[in-house]
Amino acid sequence: MEIILQQLAPTPLKDKITENSSDVWKKTLSFHKGEHVFIQAPSGTGKTTLIHILYGLRTDYEGEVHWDGKLLNGMNETQQAHLRAGFLSVVFQDLRLFSEFTTWENLEIKRTLTNTVAQQRVEEMLQRLGILEKKNALAKTLSYGEQQRVAIIRALLQPFDWLLMDEPFSHLDSVNIDKAVSLIAEVSAANNAGIILADLERNDYFLYHKKLFL
Repeated sequence: MEIILQQLAPTPLKDKITENSSDVWKKTLSFHKGEHVFIQAPSGTGKTTLIHILYGLRTDYEGEVHWDGKLLNGMNETQQAHLRAGFLSVVFQDLRLFSEFTTWENLEIKRTLTNTVAQQRVEEMLQRLGILEKKNALAKTLSYGEQQRVAIIRALLQPFDWLLMDEPFSHLDSVNIDKAVSLIAEVSAANNAGIILADLERNDYFLYHKKLFL
């Protein structure tokens, strides 16, 4: 699945975009399935806005986003739901876990909706990221780093052509980053999927095909 951005510009950032140089805003870009794309985005340049636009959560922008030749803001709710269920997964910066649910319940919601990953595999992922003992803990009692790891696993419990990530490792130490990167790379490769990772600082977590400055 190819992504094409054509002259994209969020309405709230129009003036700032005009004043500053960007590799993304007001450009024509194409991303191909299987590519790893890193977008370095200093604070205030629209990092989270971009992820939300790509995922279809924001429509306050000029320009166009095409998913496999289909205009994103031309899709109806059913078509967008189909896109997210089978082709597009995301790790939000604010994670969006259900705070009153346990780790396992948060993951089971996604797992049962997609029905593509066995429960044993989910437990293996929890073990690999060092949070199996938090399986029955309420999400609100987890540290932010633990919540990030739950959100990462949740994003991997569905088929996807693209994985969008917004500062996914901001509260992890280097050891846990390595574990998370390894798991993400493994599952993404199995899906022959692309990755778009947006973060504040430059990194080499993945073998990026494209590095862009927002």
